[in-house]
Amino acid sequence: MCGPTRIIAVRHGQSEANLAHELSGGRPLVYDRGDHEVALTDLGRRQAAAVGRTLAGLAAAEAPEVVWCSPYPRARETWAVAQRAWGVTGLPLTVDERLRDREMGALARYNRAAVVERFPEEVTRFLAAGEYSYRPDGGESFGDVVVRLRAFLADLREAADGRRVLIVAHDAVVLLLRHVFAGTPDAALAEIHRFTPILNASLSTWRAVGGRMEVQAFNDVTHLA
Repeated sequence: MCGPTRIIAVRHGQSEANLAHELSGGRPLVYDRGDHEVALTDLGRRQAAAVGRTLAGLAAAEAPEVVWCSPYPRARETWAVAQRAWGVTGLPLTVDERLRDREMGALARYNRAAVVERFPEEVTRFLAAGEYSYRPDGGESFGDVVVRLRAFLADLREAADGRRVLIVAHDAVVLLLRHVFAGTPDAALAEIHRFTPILNASLSTWRAVGGRMEVQAFNDVTHLA
């Protein structure tokens, strides 16, 4: 068993929450809707359609054969819009909880400025632990996300053996897939920071080479130009 031959990972298009955070301009923001309530913006849907057109333009030997998706509406809507723009039907779709975004627990509703304003003790904990080890109350560290992604990929190895896979998920998922595929020690997890930010509707592609996944393109948004 060799696992997938090719993986394309897509971050969802611009969401309503992304737009709200952008419009806050660094001012404190409390965003009341949770992950299961946030949809795409009009721009996000246009971005998703551009992803679909890009997939449609791939050679038959490169196009995805199966799809795995985060359960959150912004990811599922991205795939639905992309699929319509691609014009393909019948691709098997699996929704997997392990592809959800990083959980921020008690801090989920607050942007960074609001956390600084309301939870100075969390800022102290963040600075002591470091960005990639810090775990908010009730939430996850980046290391926690790595653990669930490794479990997901172990199952994917069997479920998508010999097939080309599309993953539609979130910035943390795409970023940490790169860490896992590279085989970088978790002690060096913070080094992944140099590849941020993962952009909305970006495409990141790996192919199987010699028993490992080798990155071909990462965080590519040329299709959105």
